[in-house]
Amino acid sequence: MKKSFASDNNSGVHPDIFEAIAAANNGHVIAYGDDPFTERAICKVKEHFGSDCEAYFVFGGTAANVLGLKQITRSYHSILCSDASHVNNDECGAPERFTGCKQITVPSPNGKISIEDAAKHIHGIGFEHHSQPKVISIAQATEYGTVYSLPEIEAIAAFAHERGLLLHVDGARLCNAAAYLGVNLRRLTAEAGVDVLSFGGAKNGLMYGECIIFFDRKLAENFKYIRKQGMQLASKMRFISAQFEAYLSNDLWRKNAEQANAMALMLANEIEKIPEIKITQKVESNAVFAIVPAEIIPKIQEKFFFYVWNEETSEVRWMTSFDTIPEDICDFVRHIRKCLGKE
Repeated sequence: MKKSFASDNNSGVHPDIFEAIAAANNGHVIAYGDDPFTERAICKVKEHFGSDCEAYFVFGGTAANVLGLKQITRSYHSILCSDASHVNNDECGAPERFTGCKQITVPSPNGKISIEDAAKHIHGIGFEHHSQPKVISIAQATEYGTVYSLPEIEAIAAFAHERGLLLHVDGARLCNAAAYLGVNLRRLTAEAGVDVLSFGGAKNGLMYGECIIFFDRKLAENFKYIRKQGMQLASKMRFISAQFEAYLSNDLWRKNAEQANAMALMLANEIEKIPEIKITQKVESNAVFAIVPAEIIPKIQEKFFFYVWNEETSEVRWMTSFDTIPEDICDFVRHIRKCLGKE
């Protein structure tokens, strides 16, 4: 089977991560995170994100988002998020189900929330008939592959904090964003004013596992009970932790993200040479969105798996991964051209 362009979740596991898992599979250690692998992994998280943060490993991204949001809200609160966001569209209502909060969507044609649009929903403060705004949740990179600049994140954080709100970041592809901006992980989060982060790994070379990071220790108070009730306390946590230790060593997180980003840019550059196809979003991470003639989409999908993002407009999403190579791009573009009758 040829490489998939449907999702970076479809990629395999980086060899260094496999080696770390295998190394952890040696003898017995104390369960539930009281092991040397988890201790070292948390030290790595603090090295990259700041010594004052608190980190908790969980199995997957939905849990990371939902439990992080649950920790900082009460059921009478509301959460502002992009109408295109993962927390709004792709978590089966889990944020509402487990937090009890009203989720308010903000229009975002490019996946990014603007302060002007968010401000329209900050009202009814102290009025018991209205849900109380508590969190602005953004994705970095966004579902459209676009990236918030540092000034944009800092402005949103300041806007939130001035109004007593918190800033949550869905960082499933945070490494892709950091690689695009050329900054380290701490600069993009703690130093930019982020309060809670869901730090992803599965889309960038890990087998599974995410990390919830609180940048104010007070926000993490008693979170260990929330994680347990949320069924995310892994008994053999060392196999998640060992992955993060490797991921955050030797710049592996950055190397993987840079490769995925470079392949997306290569794909976009080749697609721009085909006048029948129009790229619809800026290519700033590892996603390419494009409008493709509807009649050729099934033909392309016969050899390369990908998703149609918007059936009405014939917009598709093509994702690259850490293990995508130039030959994959060339094969894919050649097949697209063949389906268009150009080869």
